Amino acid sequence: MMETQDGAELCFPELLNTSCRKPAPPGSDAVLGPILLSSISVLTVTLNLLVIISVSHFRQLHFPSNLLLLSLAVSDFFVGLVVLPVEMLRHSACWFLGDLMCSLYNYVSFIITSASVGDMVLISVDRYVAVCHPLHYSTRVTVRRVQTSICLCWFSSAFYNSLIVMDVLNEPDKHHTCSGQCVIIINYIAGVVDLGVTFIGPISVIVVLYVRVFVVAVSQARAMRSHVTALTHKPSVNVRTMKSELKAARALGVVVVAFLICFCPYYCFAVSGSALLSSAAGAFIHYLFSFNSCLNPVIYALFYPWFRKSIRLIVSLQILQPGSSEANML
Repeated sequence: MMETQDGAELCFPELLNTSCRKPAPPGSDAVLGPILLSSISVLTVTLNLLVIISVSHFRQLHFPSNLLLLSLAVSDFFVGLVVLPVEMLRHSACWFLGDLMCSLYNYVSFIITSASVGDMVLISVDRYVAVCHPLHYSTRVTVRRVQTSICLCWFSSAFYNSLIVMDVLNEPDKHHTCSGQCVIIINYIAGVVDLGVTFIGPISVIVVLYVRVFVVAVSQARAMRSHVTALTHKPSVNVRTMKSELKAARALGVVVVAFLICFCPYYCFAVSGSALLSSAAGAFIHYLFSFNSCLNPVIYALFYPWFRKSIRLIVSLQILQPGSSEANML
């Protein structure tokens, strides 16, 4: 009877000596976590899918800044579709998909995270050129160059992370102490390099560029007020263009700030040690980290009229009408 009970608590009862134990069922106070993550997952997939459809379908939205938003939405979409559901499975049940699928999942999740960070750097560079060098923006930032940059970002993320997890991909069960477990442990040197490449380096670039953008934006805003006050007729085209660029910079600045707020605590806890990440505070950090992918489309809806208009056209199925891709969205 005792053997039966012990076997029933194992992930693989037939592997009595090598099987992991099943996770304890969550108590009533721990049920909120999976429900919250499930809601965030569904919302993340839905909202980012709206962004992907909007930018992909309407030709008028195919300009460089929006292509960067599209790339970010793709990575956020996969966070909601792949990362969040698998994380819930990994922490609430035994891992039945095998060691190879565990390694591949970790590899893919690393690619998605690195690509998101790379997209944020590209967005910061785009706004820096638009605000600080507006006369050269149209020649320096073209659709072709942005598309090339996005492809390089994703390719570099895949190649770099293949080096980080190479030993795990070669030996999928290297860090598993029992069957039914899915964990990945990066050695100290690789962890330090990864911290610099995917966090400290990109964050430094983002902060420096946006400080510069903020300083220039403040001076341009003052110049615009002086210019408009001095004129009795409508603002010139240059002034209206400048206001549009500043508005876009402000919106994407909010996206970057939200990114920093959600990502920084996770990396700080990761540096402190895995024990903290497994605590209650660590669980909150995981939720905050994942919530960033859901937050970005909400920011677009608040700042971009074209996104709100595209949502109405998508929900009402007007995008299925012939010629809908040529609709005026701006």
